Amino acid sequence: MLRIKLGCYKQAQLFGGWGRSMSSVPPQPVPPLSQTLSRYLRALEPLVTPPELEESREGVQELSKRGGLGERLQRSLEKRAQRTHNWVSDWWQHTAYLESRLPLPVHSNPAMALPQQDYSNWKGQLGFAAKLIAGVLDFKAKIDNHTLVVEYLRGRPLCMDQYRQIFSSCRVPGPKHDHVMHFAGVRRPPTHITVVRNFQFFQLEVYNSDGSPLTVDQIHSQLLRIRSQSWKTDKEPMGILTSEHRNTWGQAYNTLLRDRINRESVRAIERGIFTVCLDAPVMRMSEERYTSRMAAQMLHGGGTYSNSGNRWFDKTLQFIVGEDGACGLIYEQATAEGPPIATIVDHVLDYCQHPETVRSPMVPLPLPKKLYFYITPEIKRDIEHAKQNLDILINDLDISCFTFREFGKNFPKKYKLSPDSFIQVALQLAYYRMYGCLCSTCESASLRMFRGGRTDTIRSATNEALRFVEVMEDPQAGAEMKLALLKEAIEAHSTYTEQALQGQAIDRHLLGLKLQAIEEGLSVPEIFMDTSYAVATHWKLHTGQVSARTDCVMCFGPMVPDGYAVCYNPLPEHINFSVSAFNCCAETNAEKLAGSLEQALRDLRELVLPRED
Repeated sequence: MLRIKLGCYKQAQLFGGWGRSMSSVPPQPVPPLSQTLSRYLRALEPLVTPPELEESREGVQELSKRGGLGERLQRSLEKRAQRTHNWVSDWWQHTAYLESRLPLPVHSNPAMALPQQDYSNWKGQLGFAAKLIAGVLDFKAKIDNHTLVVEYLRGRPLCMDQYRQIFSSCRVPGPKHDHVMHFAGVRRPPTHITVVRNFQFFQLEVYNSDGSPLTVDQIHSQLLRIRSQSWKTDKEPMGILTSEHRNTWGQAYNTLLRDRINRESVRAIERGIFTVCLDAPVMRMSEERYTSRMAAQMLHGGGTYSNSGNRWFDKTLQFIVGEDGACGLIYEQATAEGPPIATIVDHVLDYCQHPETVRSPMVPLPLPKKLYFYITPEIKRDIEHAKQNLDILINDLDISCFTFREFGKNFPKKYKLSPDSFIQVALQLAYYRMYGCLCSTCESASLRMFRGGRTDTIRSATNEALRFVEVMEDPQAGAEMKLALLKEAIEAHSTYTEQALQGQAIDRHLLGLKLQAIEEGLSVPEIFMDTSYAVATHWKLHTGQVSARTDCVMCFGPMVPDGYAVCYNPLPEHINFSVSAFNCCAETNAEKLAGSLEQALRDLRELVLPRED
């Protein structure tokens, strides 16, 4: 699940890098119980029926009783906050990611489609990949040397812990839940990346014997060697196994690791700093559908007859460099959210424009190590099943990407309106026009103002948004009333955003209350058992703003079978969108929602523009 609200980050170098800044990052607060419960009831109002709301109100009153269960759970959470690094982040990582049994592609791992590069053959591919690898190592050096610029949001420093977790890490399947392995902090941290081409994996050492990173020229020569060793395309696509249902992959993983050769190859992939996927070209589509096709390639590889075998979906960070100029990345987000990934991408693409010209040492480099796998009949069957299941999943996903060029984030800013809130209200209008109601909508707010903070949920389906969309569709309503209600809806979203950034949203607190009851062996509060809670957490609109300087767009799959996922990157003069839905649901259509969203943005623009007499 991707839940990101990047906001407007400012950067400033603190003395000694981020290490000293962490003392000024406070612990994440536990919101007051009464505040969360009252805000929860308000969040339900535009989503549920009056009888359902009344049932929830009774449950809230029961939980609010003095000396009752609610107070006991609240005290336990406050004690937990005093003795832990962050009172909710570990819980969140487990419940949102590691306990999920759904396949990682589409259902969990977000991807980012970068601007198409200006090459169209394998020579350009390897040249760009060499610069990209050098750029990533340059960013990693800032982390290792504690010289990475500390990020600020609204004048406050942000927790930089996530950057430490991104490199040299990997998710590993387990029988009941997965876990993440981190290798960067071990006594002898990894010094290699993995490169995969034609479904074949290679271990590539990226540091010289003196500890200096390989130069662009050295990396390029090693990529040429990898190309010469990976001509055959009849190899089994081992990476496909990582696309399976987590229980299925966990069983196959244990089977795979029985063999020593397989075990060494898997460990090399897991320990690698990151992975680079050298993809084969894909069939060209019309220009109109090209961005959508490219986003799909980044998200899942296009299927077993395309580049899906060139992935290890458990790996935290994978850069994708296509022979046809299609480039991007996919990442496993149990470790980190989108904003740090976007920062890395911005740095790497800047580096690729102006790579450091360092003279290569006159030292022969060892050959990249090819990673071999011993394929038993059992493993072969597992691969065939994984192929079938992944192709079914890919065929079920519909992605529609588009660039809205009539305005960008500068337009709402001109009228002192939040660009993100403006887009979110437009999305509510687009959905309402298609379905005649609002639905539970989640957008993520970063909690990196707090030590170890991950995210909380901005609930965009508000009473104010409902009043606005109803009046907007009323032909008798005047423009002044519509504009006034639009501003109220935008203000309501902006207020909720601010509350979430300050650690005062409701969803992580509610999760904590529920999990604390389970941990103490107490009865789970009734509010988590009623219809309203089910409706309120059935996220039919899964949205995220991932702001990057790069002209790119992030994409991910819906959270529920009858839902949508919408991600956007608002740039000064245009906005990049991705919309996805599942074909198996007759009620959803990604292209229709994209069209409805475009029209909603135009209509909001017309409302805001000054009237001429």
